[in-house]
Amino acid sequence: MINVLVVFNLQAGVDAAEYEEWARTRDLPTARSLSSVDGFNVLKCCGMFGTDDAAPYQYVELLEVNDFEKLGAEAGEGEMAKVAAEFAAYADNPQFIILENIE
Repeated sequence: MINVLVVFNLQAGVDAAEYEEWARTRDLPTARSLSSVDGFNVLKCCGMFGTDDAAPYQYVELLEVNDFEKLGAEAGEGEMAKVAAEFAAYADNPQFIILENIE
């Protein structure tokens, strides 16, 4: 299984409550409905462990992908393509990091 970690901050002027409502009602259910995705979570970063420092990113998404090639096709069509375009209006330069379990 491949995982995709997405780290990002919101674009300037984006209201966090508005983004989080969109994530709960549009992003999460749509991505979770893809046959190539076994799991999808959006997490809010709250700080750095052991310090009072802010985290370098406001949000993290974690996708558990069972078919990476199929994900590319599914992400570019239908409702998921619309959600991806909406995400681009919220996220400032998101970084998509591909992860593989070492076990």
